[in-house]
Amino acid sequence: MHFAISQLIHAASTPSPTPTTDPANTFYSPGTVGFLATFFVTAAAILLIFDMVRRVRRVRYREEIRLKLEAEAEAAAAPAKEPAAKKPAAKKPSSTKAAGSRAKSNK
Repeated sequence: MHFAISQLIHAASTPSPTPTTDPANTFYSPGTVGFLATFFVTAAAILLIFDMVRRVRRVRYREEIRLKLEAEAEAAAAPAKEPAAKKPAAKKPSSTKAAGSRAKSNK
């Protein structure tokens, strides 16, 4: 009796070989659905990249404008706080030198 049971267990546990297909002859393709899914994911990624670049550019321009406005406000406030220093008057050319230079340029 033990012999028969052991033969049944042995027969059930021993796999019989099944024919396999040659991997070189197997065609693996995602098909139309896989192509469309890949296409839509790629298109969405490209659109997100363009949107991100646009938003980053907008933030950068706003920061540049804010800095320019702050610089203008500081420049406008600076002369009011500091006393104006006297600048030396520029020398005016004498009439003889001016006349001589005009004569040379007309030649």
